[in-house]
Amino acid sequence: MSNSHAPDADYDAVIIGAGIIGCAIAYALARRGRRTLNVDALPAAGYGSTSSSAAVIRTYYSTLDGTAMALEGYHDWKNWQDYLGAEDDTGLARFVETGTLVMKTAANNYLDRVLKHADTLGIAYEDWPADQIRRRMPGYNLECFAPAKKMDHDEFGAPSGGRIAGGTFFPAGGYVDDPQIAARNLKDAAARHGAEFRFNTKVVKIPVDSNRVAGVVCDNGDFLRSRVVINVAGPHSGKVNALLDGDPGIRIGHRPLRQEVVQVRPPERLGYSREGLIVSDSDIACYIKPGSGGQIMIGSENPPCDPPVEEDPDDFPRDLTDRALTYAYRYSQRLPELGVSQHPVGVADLYDATDDWLPIYDRSDIDGYYLAIGTSGNQFKNAPVAGRLMAALIDYCEEGGDHDADPLQFRLHNVDHTLNTATFSRKRDLTKESSFSVLG
Repeated sequence: MSNSHAPDADYDAVIIGAGIIGCAIAYALARRGRRTLNVDALPAAGYGSTSSSAAVIRTYYSTLDGTAMALEGYHDWKNWQDYLGAEDDTGLARFVETGTLVMKTAANNYLDRVLKHADTLGIAYEDWPADQIRRRMPGYNLECFAPAKKMDHDEFGAPSGGRIAGGTFFPAGGYVDDPQIAARNLKDAAARHGAEFRFNTKVVKIPVDSNRVAGVVCDNGDFLRSRVVINVAGPHSGKVNALLDGDPGIRIGHRPLRQEVVQVRPPERLGYSREGLIVSDSDIACYIKPGSGGQIMIGSENPPCDPPVEEDPDDFPRDLTDRALTYAYRYSQRLPELGVSQHPVGVADLYDATDDWLPIYDRSDIDGYYLAIGTSGNQFKNAPVAGRLMAALIDYCEEGGDHDADPLQFRLHNVDHTLNTATFSRKRDLTKESSFSVLG
């Protein structure tokens, strides 16, 4: 994309969505001198599904490119102030480094592939035997309960034989204390480079002229002209694609799926609120992270007994259901002293997930129309990298690169690895290496 502002356009790029990834794309493009505008139907940056993110930062994925991207993102979060170019850390989101523990289970093939990727990229890890896990997490029961079950199953809560022999601890990991503030940090950083934002504004049409996107039409009638439009609308991304005067050519499916995360308070004497870890436990199909006020948050790793539930992003209930209660009871298999309320509290929101739970970062069949979709659930941690990747992809395509025939090779800044961006293609087959879960 030329550095000069096109005379026949209002903006060099219109970005639909101002969540964590939409703001990261704005920041990356604005730093390159592009005149950008984010349009969002909500009242503030990060106000939608970003605000419900568990905001986990981890360095393990099922694919090598996914792992490398996560490691790159870890460095950005670790150096958040420098990445933003902020003068001081006032008002910045905080990365809390706890480390992440992944149980070695039959469901994750005892981390064989994950650890090969870690070795390839030089990611540090420690093998923790069962006794070390119990020392760090008192009261833990390491019996096996797989496969994960619903509460009404006759064998729910009954050990299925065998024990968890150990896990792998990754020191580089943790969580961001406030995901919405992180999005606002990115918005402010982008604005310092000239990026503009319109909130409480809904896109109602995306015109196309001679197979080139022409801009967007807003619900107040404004036509914002731009030769580049980027769909970063999260759970609304499918509805946004439907506004396009043409077919974007997406072969792999994506849809808004319900997610619930329950919050519970573990017994104080166990010290979990003081020494919380991020834990992934595929035997009980749950992930656990420290929450606020001494609570822990428990979510599903999408086993067969938790089938996907598609929702309308404009009309879905936000009350927790028995699903959330089930997650808490699954974790109580590990921690029998855990008290589970029959009236759980937590978060119900939507993931925009692809069929293989890996994102789409790509162009489309319509020139100038780009996609950063299917990202919910496991891409918060990668937002800074996704911003840089999308900016490079847009430049590559707008300067004549044939991305479908010769995909962009994107060199990472902090990790000795080059991403083959065909990994994130809209036209890909299902990624066989994927966990097919929120783990990516």
